[in-house]
Amino acid sequence: MATEAQSTNHILMIRPVRFEANAETAESNAFQQLDTLDAGQAQVQALAEFDALVEMLRSAGVNVLVVEDTPEPHTPDAIFPNNWVSFHADGSVVLYPMEALNRRGERRLDIVQGLEERVGFRLLNLVDYTHHERHGRYLEGTGSLVLDRANRVAYACLSSRTNREVLDEWAEDLGYRVVAFSAEDHNGKAIYHTNVMMCVGSDYAVVCSEAIADSEERDAVRRSLEASGHRLIEITLEQMNAFAGNMLEVRGAGGELLLTMSRRAHESLHDEQRESLERSVRIVSSPINAIEDCAGGSVRCMMAEIFVPEPA
Repeated sequence: MATEAQSTNHILMIRPVRFEANAETAESNAFQQLDTLDAGQAQVQALAEFDALVEMLRSAGVNVLVVEDTPEPHTPDAIFPNNWVSFHADGSVVLYPMEALNRRGERRLDIVQGLEERVGFRLLNLVDYTHHERHGRYLEGTGSLVLDRANRVAYACLSSRTNREVLDEWAEDLGYRVVAFSAEDHNGKAIYHTNVMMCVGSDYAVVCSEAIADSEERDAVRRSLEASGHRLIEITLEQMNAFAGNMLEVRGAGGELLLTMSRRAHESLHDEQRESLERSVRIVSSPINAIEDCAGGSVRCMMAEIFVPEPA
């Protein structure tokens, strides 16, 4: 695998067409609120929030590739492409097995095949783990995996959506070391995706260690992050519930490092946490309350990073 930077200027986002709370995902996602809005209201509000977020990112110099969702098949969570695909600097594209039946229709090879013309990404190797769905084994992309791309370490919170067997196969194929652990929310429910409780940036990491009950696993996560030169910024369970772990570092104009998050996440942070982050990045945020409430995911989930190889 080619060496990768931790962050990229190229982001894929899927513009919603029939967004609504997805009953098929609610059992494992405690962040969802099924009765918040009806389907029509949810779509209208999510579309406005999506467009505002895209505008904010583009105004900061991020190259956002927007693709329209399709009305059929009905994919209420298509706004979260990072769960079905990841892109890598050596030209690899990885397709992931997903737990909910109605999420599997989100996978669209037409999007992948159009990237060379639109952003210069050349598909050289397609790695497909979707056959694991037949056996009830799932690994939901960079929801399940929080990647330290520069040091080739994958952090993974095991859950019904993050299977250890698929995780180990992925790590062997892509050349990553795995740091796996279990994590729970304040009600003792397994956290469904790793990316709601931690974020790894270039020289910092945001993590909700409080969610990792096992002291050995908690220490292993912290040691690994510190050994790779990351400054730890701890968040509380309450802040995690405000999606403060669901952040993504991207590159803006002139290569400026930006840390993207929702307005709710930003407002949950304490001054000292913001100050620590701002030693490395400029924070940018946008309100996406309807998306967060209905779908139980936030800004990081909405962005699939595209790593385009540098010209020789």
